[in-house]
Amino acid sequence: MTLPHDRKSQSPARVTRRRALALGAAITTAPAWVIAQSDRPVRLIVATSAGSGSDATFRAIQPAMARALGSPVVVENIAGAGGMIALQTVARARPDGHTLCATSNNMVIQPNVVKALYDVTQDFSPVAIIGDIPVTLVVHPGRVPVGNAREFIAFLKAKADSLNYGSAGNGTILHLAVEMFLDQIGVKVRHVPYKGPTPMTTDLLGGQIDFAASALPVVLPHIRSGALRSVGICTPRRIVLAPELPTFVEQGLPDYVVQSWLAVVGPKGLAPEVTRKLHESLTAALNDSAVRTAMDKMGNVILVTSPEEAQQAIRRDFARYAALARKIGLEPQ
Repeated sequence: MTLPHDRKSQSPARVTRRRALALGAAITTAPAWVIAQSDRPVRLIVATSAGSGSDATFRAIQPAMARALGSPVVVENIAGAGGMIALQTVARARPDGHTLCATSNNMVIQPNVVKALYDVTQDFSPVAIIGDIPVTLVVHPGRVPVGNAREFIAFLKAKADSLNYGSAGNGTILHLAVEMFLDQIGVKVRHVPYKGPTPMTTDLLGGQIDFAASALPVVLPHIRSGALRSVGICTPRRIVLAPELPTFVEQGLPDYVVQSWLAVVGPKGLAPEVTRKLHESLTAALNDSAVRTAMDKMGNVILVTSPEEAQQAIRRDFARYAALARKIGLEPQ
């Protein structure tokens, strides 16, 4: 006998398929709350060594971000290759919001210097650019006895063949900051790359290298103690953290401005709901009074972009630094 084709006569197989489809739909709509409901921590990978300006910034943000997110946030340093190892780790992670990279604009410079295993404009889901860290050029006063930009330029032109400078790694913003300066004044100096800003600063203090570009918060105590000397900061205007330090703009180099932005990105394919949740947690953290006080003490300029604005900035700056790398003869190795 043939059963009538009504709702009660559906076969067990068909019911199973419908339930499976319903379950699949529930899973695809889960990302809006999956982070907050999970016991898994969010892994915030900082693409520099401990003690760097970026590291200090994101460790200050971490507690407030975790509160806003409703989930633990664990800061993990993965240094090396100018941040590329950290970015590769995130590019390969599941796009579920539990693995993020706290990076700088090194991410748009590195692929112009070292062959990357990812496409910086395609393989990440930007959450936000959160602001800038001021950069300064600092010298070891015993090896480079100068006190301002004019004296520094004259010294470089006279002694370039016998000098060296350090950076946090090939293709980092601290590398390109010096190369931009040298290109403007027309000299060449030997480059000594390090695996992050901390060992670079150690060797600069010890006199193993002559000068370097550095995030200002990292070296300001050494500037104020006299162990290092700033010949100028690379911001457009003087900053509240160190108003005594002149800019290169006011010292006669109007085109020498270097801004080191900080960003949070996830792997390609983050669901919009997850991106929004992460963006909201970052915004809340950076509006926290304790975090803002910490940022002010570090000299950081806070300006949180949208994910779309962050993607536009990444693409724009990647093209900008690609042009600079070609001009000064840097090629991916």
